Amino acid sequence: MTDQADDDSVAAFRERVGLSGIIDIHTHFMPDRVMRKVWEYFDSAGPLIGRSWPIEYRDEEQVRLKTLRGFGVRAFTSLVYAHKPDMAAWLNEWTADFAARTPDCLHTATFYPEHHAASYVDAAVEAGARIFKVHVQVGGFHPGDPLLTEVWGLLQDAGVPVLIHCGSAPTATDFTGPEPIAALLQRFPRLRLIIAHMGAPDYGAFLDIVQAHENVMLDTTMNFTDFFEAADPFPVTERGRLLELGDRILFGSDFPNIPYTYDHALTALERLDLGQDWLRQVCHDNAAREFGL
Repeated sequence: MTDQADDDSVAAFRERVGLSGIIDIHTHFMPDRVMRKVWEYFDSAGPLIGRSWPIEYRDEEQVRLKTLRGFGVRAFTSLVYAHKPDMAAWLNEWTADFAARTPDCLHTATFYPEHHAASYVDAAVEAGARIFKVHVQVGGFHPGDPLLTEVWGLLQDAGVPVLIHCGSAPTATDFTGPEPIAALLQRFPRLRLIIAHMGAPDYGAFLDIVQAHENVMLDTTMNFTDFFEAADPFPVTERGRLLELGDRILFGSDFPNIPYTYDHALTALERLDLGQDWLRQVCHDNAAREFGL
């Protein structure tokens, strides 16, 4: 649970940068039993985690909402993801209901490679989904799976962004890394993708992908924090491209599943010393443009 010091630290950051609010495009709200299963996995430092990962904001749903709003977060997501068949459709039902009762949450949906995926993805788009989340690492599937061909085509035509965890951090799998995404974009060049965690640890390759595809963006989720830098440091030689691509980077936090306080995710960006204009773009303006907020 947050305390006044957390609120004050984030408020001080917003004042320094000149931000009335923050848009956080990488936050997790899930059905209670699913969230608890996720927390149990982090607690056990499961095979895709690899190290101790204490959850900083382990609170019930309404407390977490109050916490985000107390930080001045004006819009956020309810990122869910399926790790097996026959899971995504009912998660989408939950997120639709959550968005209906939570006006500051961008209506979020997900999908998994299964025969009926296109049907429930189309239904979610028709219901007003603003962003989809997929996690190829946890889901254990290739983004080019033939069962997803119709899904990618639907989403490309609809212009709905897909926030995709496709990097190999914290643990590589057979389906992570830049090559599957580059191949996907060859087939669907108009896809609006948001690469979670800036594609860590393959930062350079994912920056290349962003430069080559105008509809692809990056999110800063956990990047540049002490926790992340200890395992997957961002190369100093690539910092210039962060400035060059300043209009293609979105702030994400991974709230509530972070092992440090929320303000650290923001001050970690600030200490890059890329300027206040860059911080305003990343923490608010780019997402406001992308989602019409």
